[in-house]
Amino acid sequence: MHPKDLSIAEFTYELPAERIADYPVHPRDRSKLLVYKKGRTEQDIYAGISDHIPENALLIFNNTKVVEARLLFQKQTGGVIEIFCLEPHEQYKDISTALQQTGKVWWQCLVGGASKWKSGQVLQKKIAVEDREVELRATYIEKKADSFIIELSWLPAAKSFAEILHLAGAIPLPPYIKRKADTADNETYQTIYAKMEGSVAAPTAGLHFTENIFTQLRKKNIDTSYVTLHVGAGTFKPVKAEKMKDHEMHAEFIDVSIETISALASAVKDRTVIPVGTTSMRTIESLYWLGVKASRNEEINGVSQWEVYDHPVQDMPATDAIRFLLNWMEKNEMKQLITKTQIIIAPGYKFRIAKGLVTNFHQPQSTLLLLIAALIGSEWKNVYQYAMKNDFRFLSYGDGCLLMPLL
Repeated sequence: MHPKDLSIAEFTYELPAERIADYPVHPRDRSKLLVYKKGRTEQDIYAGISDHIPENALLIFNNTKVVEARLLFQKQTGGVIEIFCLEPHEQYKDISTALQQTGKVWWQCLVGGASKWKSGQVLQKKIAVEDREVELRATYIEKKADSFIIELSWLPAAKSFAEILHLAGAIPLPPYIKRKADTADNETYQTIYAKMEGSVAAPTAGLHFTENIFTQLRKKNIDTSYVTLHVGAGTFKPVKAEKMKDHEMHAEFIDVSIETISALASAVKDRTVIPVGTTSMRTIESLYWLGVKASRNEEINGVSQWEVYDHPVQDMPATDAIRFLLNWMEKNEMKQLITKTQIIIAPGYKFRIAKGLVTNFHQPQSTLLLLIAALIGSEWKNVYQYAMKNDFRFLSYGDGCLLMPLL
């Protein structure tokens, strides 16, 4: 069956509200860890994860950093307009460029209370910065199908938009966490290795990792490498279509260094590559398909939603695909590969690079659950049933699992 013909109703389970974690476990690595290997399921805590990963494996982490993407503006009448900054306007080549804009920037946003925002009305917000004041203004530019284009401008104009968000915004917790973000979330909703600003949601599989875990990994000669995929709000977008062919997957920016691609080129020969998080998984599998494009001298302009299914290729070894991509980057004197991926990984997909996955537990009827089913087949139901029976906590601040169906 082509993944387009999958019915999302087949990928559901009962998730009581009380099983959704509102707060993280402290310390991070005390979160529970479900370990699934070749049909066997057991449990541990994250502090012991190195005991379950093969020596000499390569773990791939997403080092994106969550930005304070929620901005609240109070109208003179007292009403509040919430602007949720999703991603930069298409005029900017990538998120980093947009975040470094000074004075003004255009952003694609969700707007809470949009019906109360009259066309032409400029919203204003005063921000106290040390011994001076910055005025932030929001101007309604255009209504899109499911978002708005908003111009955000500020005076004095010296600060970057990243700095403005840090001063004026709030961490955007997922919609299923029914509380307001507090100051602790500024730390707990970031991985300890978060570096590249641009996400509106955390790569939550990595929230459990601590320096102690990284020390234990090194003792087993387990290497780590990093990619960047800036997580968009689309990661929480419910699948409303009956068939997957009618669901549009969100496209997200990826940014991968030539050093990471070189590490992959070596690892895919004879080592176990395990991504930490579905975002890392989607990134490294996208790199394979970009390598296939490089082998054909095609334009490398990202990976679209269905192309890996609609344009089948003879099975090119992962070693060859990554080597083609590496050679293409070297030929074009590129140190970073920055593009977008819209890849949807669903049952029927054949994994080219990843041999397992570290991840949290995902929402029913979500594209993330489809990815899990692609990796471990119908066993996903047994894994989730085990987690439910053994009091695992679900979703972003919840517990997680290590899935290794072949190891």
